[in-house]
Parts: sequence; structure tokens; C-alpha cells
Amino acid sequence: MKRFLRGFVLKVLYPLFMLIGAFLKGRKEQLQRYIIDLNNWLIKSEPSRYRTKRILLLLPHCLQITDCDVRITNDINNCKRCGRCEIKDLIQIATDNDLKLFVATGGNLARRIVSDMRPEAIVAVACERDLSSGIVDSYPLPVMGVPNERPCGPCRNTRVDLKRVREAIEFFGADKAEVR
Repeated sequence: MKRFLRGFVLKVLYPLFMLIGAFLKGRKEQLQRYIIDLNNWLIKSEPSRYRTKRILLLLPHCLQITDCDVRITNDINNCKRCGRCEIKDLIQIATDNDLKLFVATGGNLARRIVSDMRPEAIVAVACERDLSSGIVDSYPLPVMGVPNERPCGPCRNTRVDLKRVREAIEFFGADKAEVR
């Protein structure tokens, strides 16, 4: 029943909300966040169903600070781990939990990464717009969405709650995930 409900939310309710959001521009992001939260809740309501070790950690490029002279979109291991952004912490989380970690510059690249990696579950960080559409595009694959924080506005020097990322990884079953 919950699988049907998740499909209904993502394939019927989401397009309806986006249609409504087209007329209520100030509310569109709230509707997208509601879809993300509802999706996460439906996945969390069936914990034994989604246990896996094949987890993809998918990040947006905007987590990297804009004045960094190293580009990590082709290879995250190019990161110098200077600590000016949270990329080094996310690399460490992925390493500690033996996860595949990729940075996407947009929806098309994110879809290609998912297609190539063929994970059993995804922990994705992005803005509400990219996250909600990515969750819908990836259905029926379970995607636990963690919206990023945008203190400098959209697509620039964003941040993420590392605790929420760890909790999502722990939910899917990575043994070493530790919530701090």
C-alpha cells in the first residue's frame, strides 16, 4: 500500500502541485519541500524494505565554494580538502561508509550518473526544485532527499546539514554511518 502511495505522490500529486505552483509562484518551493518530506516519510515508514549497501551519495556542484580554483565535477577526488566548504566532510562520510559519491552540475548529469551507477538507494542533496524533480525521475528507486541551505542565494556557496546526510545513510543501512 505504501509503495502505491509513494507512486501516487510522485506521479500524480507532484505534477498537480507544480501546476498549482505555476499560479502561486511564492509557494512553489514550499510545495516542492512538502513532496520531498512526504517522500522521505513514506520511505522511512518501511525501513526493512530499503536496507542496502549499494547507496549513491549525489551532491550538487554548488556545495563547492565559488572561488575555489579546483573543479570537482569531473572527479571529486580533485578536492584539496581545505575545509572552506563541506565537500571534504562529505568525501569522508562516503569513504567511511564505502559509498559511491558524485557531484552533478544538473538534472541531466544526475540522471546519467544514476543510470551508470545503478544504485539500490540514493541519498541526494540539492535545492527543492532539483531534488523534487530528481526524486520523481528516479521512482521507484528510493531517494532520501536532503535540501541544501542557500545562505548566499541559489546555486552559490550552498551548505548541507551533515547530520541529516548521515541519518539518511544510516537509514538505508550503511554499517559505519555514525550520527554525530
